[in-house]
Amino acid sequence: MLSTTRDHQLLLVRGAVLRTLAYFDIFDHPLTQDELLRFTDLLEPGERSLERVLHELRDRGIIEEFAGYWALKDCMHRVRLREISEERARVRFPKAERMARRIARFPFVRAVFISGSMSKGCLSADGDIDYFIITTPGRLWVARTLLILYKKFFLLNSRRDFCVNYFLDTEHLTVEDRNRFTAMEVVTLLPLYGNGTTEAFFDRNAWAFALFPATPQPRSREIAIGRARFKSTLERLLSGRLGDLLDDQAMGYTWRYWKWKFSHMDPRSFDLALRTRTYVSKHHPRNFQQRVLDGFHHRMIVLEKQLGQTLR
Repeated sequence: MLSTTRDHQLLLVRGAVLRTLAYFDIFDHPLTQDELLRFTDLLEPGERSLERVLHELRDRGIIEEFAGYWALKDCMHRVRLREISEERARVRFPKAERMARRIARFPFVRAVFISGSMSKGCLSADGDIDYFIITTPGRLWVARTLLILYKKFFLLNSRRDFCVNYFLDTEHLTVEDRNRFTAMEVVTLLPLYGNGTTEAFFDRNAWAFALFPATPQPRSREIAIGRARFKSTLERLLSGRLGDLLDDQAMGYTWRYWKWKFSHMDPRSFDLALRTRTYVSKHHPRNFQQRVLDGFHHRMIVLEKQLGQTLR
């Protein structure tokens, strides 16, 4: 009976390990054993069970290990790439913090997070620094438009250090799409501004932490933004009907422009990649989320055929 229970536990751990490695394989990103424990979707897999499963899968040629890192394939090469991208992220992180402070000083911005690959401590040679932003209700599109105008005129439309592609407001903090990709993005966000709002966001998205139960909620670093007179003055001026009108017009113009520019997209893909509501703005025209989920699904099919067992 004890042996049957232990075998069942190892089966569960094996599935969790392969799901985790399959997901990060999409990004050519090897993981340490601690990271496997952190990002597994299994509650308390146990270090001993994890070690046993890792060595069993390595000995069977299903996964690879190099210098304490694990991957489905090309582990040594990917470790080298990871070291380079981690150093690149470390060098550019102070710039990311400065830009986050700048964003936080804009009117109606209530929280700023670093998202994307930088939030995971890595950055490719051509990688952008992505920001996830929470705004005051009813002023999301004013805040977004001001930030886009700043990027176009002062940063010469460069996204390299200033990619603002996802906005929510404080009354709609729950991420609508619930899947492995969005859960991973939520639990790895780096909150830099918005103490209180950032905690409320993580609380409202507890479903993401339930998928990765060993991942703790991040704590905000809370960068100082000073007196921010421009922020307070514009918020006061646009607090009434003028602000309502500008927000409506900004959303309407953006929606019409995107519908024209991305007319090749079917309605479902458009809504997933370019969601446009009074309370949310997503700008992911390459629909990266769907590409990742498709890549994950394909890898799981290959692994299941290789092992002759269900892993999902």
